[in-house]
Amino acid sequence: MTTEQARDKQPTLNGRGGDGREGEQPFGTGMMGMKDRKKGRQFLNWLLYAGAALFVLLPAGCGYHFVGGGDTAYPAIRTVFVDVFANRTSEAYAENIFRTGFINRYVQEGRFKLAKSRGEADAVFRGTVKNLISYPLAYKEGNFSAEDRLAVTLELSFEERQSGRILWSEGGFSGTVEYPVTTAGATETSRKNALIKLADDTAERAYRLIISGF
Repeated sequence: MTTEQARDKQPTLNGRGGDGREGEQPFGTGMMGMKDRKKGRQFLNWLLYAGAALFVLLPAGCGYHFVGGGDTAYPAIRTVFVDVFANRTSEAYAENIFRTGFINRYVQEGRFKLAKSRGEADAVFRGTVKNLISYPLAYKEGNFSAEDRLAVTLELSFEERQSGRILWSEGGFSGTVEYPVTTAGATETSRKNALIKLADDTAERAYRLIISGF
């Protein structure tokens, strides 16, 4: 065999010999490929486990608690008294409407038992209706109001009764609701129903923040 013939028989980088026929890859190359694929699968599995662990740990790290999951703030608080609300507005009975909204929310959720008096409660919830206004939101023919909006600002606090420690508070808790403006009697009824809905909505939002520890 001549030198050129021997050179033609040697495999090239693409696995083909000098004569154009496919040559066999060295044994070590195939084994390295299998090892690389195995390492790749192991690394992918590690990433999946790490991502799952991070998803579980992050909520706990930021202090957030999922509502209804059993892990709630203030485990020592079992009974709550919703105190009489103060009213700094000209809206008659606004304090009663909003206090009723919060009482209903505590009863509906069932996380705390309502106490009949401050002395029987582990915590006291207090509220003040600071501001309540209504203004036109949409107009109809003749520049008359077709829809009005009610906006309220509340001062709320949730405190431990014996120590007086404030567990949660918000000095400018606000909310809005819309209602249609039609005839005089119907509009007054719509406004009253809207005020009740506004009380219920703000009570639900505040309760979620309290129970989550925010």
